[in-house]
Amino acid sequence: MVFYDRLVSETENERNGFTSIPLIREAMHSGASRELYIDFLTQAYHHVKHTFPLLAFAAARTTDETYQDALVEYMEEERGHEKWILNDIEAMGGSASAVRDGAPGIACQVMVGYTYYAIEWISPYAMLGSVHVLEGMSTLLADKAADAIQRSLPLKGKDGFSYLRSHGALDIEHVAFFKKLANGITDARTQQTVIDASKIFYRLYGDIYHELATRHPVKSHAA
Repeated sequence: MVFYDRLVSETENERNGFTSIPLIREAMHSGASRELYIDFLTQAYHHVKHTFPLLAFAAARTTDETYQDALVEYMEEERGHEKWILNDIEAMGGSASAVRDGAPGIACQVMVGYTYYAIEWISPYAMLGSVHVLEGMSTLLADKAADAIQRSLPLKGKDGFSYLRSHGALDIEHVAFFKKLANGITDARTQQTVIDASKIFYRLYGDIYHELATRHPVKSHAA
């Protein structure tokens, strides 16, 4: 079994737990209120703005040139995506400046803080756990969520969804790139690091949605 398939297999329970979060199921089925969507974008801004620095941090902490090259390629692709989120917030009637100058929820702070910690004190390969979870779930869910949210809101145009759309089906190439990178990892200890990190990131990323639900209670449980 190639490593990517093993990674998917050994994190199946955590992935299923993430996709079963009531708020996510509700958003996929019935969309979301404008307030919830802006809150989601706010949390996204505050972790996406760290993607480029985290990739650079991981690259600086490894001597594996193949891994460094991959991280640099990720950096080139991910740089500036947080600006798309601010544009989406403005398009939805929110205040980009207030979000930019504000602070995220505790769950978002914990996830970002843990990523820096894991790279420094566990392994720079822990960053791959974050990439696997956040990009993988975006590819799986983002387009469907954008469709449902657009249907649920009285919008005249399609503005306000550039972040979700860019991280939906269009991100399939990133996932293919990740698979190739993961399958090039042959060291058993490094493989386990990525698996362990992925399990943690499913939990930490899920906590952001659990926290969102405390501010925007789920009205029904989508089947």
